[in-house]
Amino acid sequence: MASIFTRIIQGEIPCYKVAETEQFLAFLDIRPQAKGHTICIPKQEIDYIFDMDDDLLAGLMLFSKKVAKALRDTVPCARIGVTVIGLEVPHTHIHLLPINSLSDMTFAGQAKVVMEGAELQALAAEIAAKVAL
Repeated sequence: MASIFTRIIQGEIPCYKVAETEQFLAFLDIRPQAKGHTICIPKQEIDYIFDMDDDLLAGLMLFSKKVAKALRDTVPCARIGVTVIGLEVPHTHIHLLPINSLSDMTFAGQAKVVMEGAELQALAAEIAAKVAL
């Protein structure tokens, strides 16, 4: 069965797209830990990040770097935190979070920020305009 991320890639489930290439997709998390919480994924469904071939892994990191720069230019923060947890969806993904302290990287519990569709759509467009692919 296709992961929820594969279904997003295939257009079965909508997303708030931030950036896209032939191999990768970045979109806003709909249950964000911070305003601008973005997920970067390979379009190829691979469950575990370290099962990716070296070129694809390197490409995902470079794609994520470009998205992180645009995110930092859009959402005021001290840093863009990067984490790979990989337990919640069986499809490799990188979380990019605007953070101001270490405690901002905690994923336990519910979403820390509530954003509605129009607000997510506007933010995705603002970040997307700054992504240099």
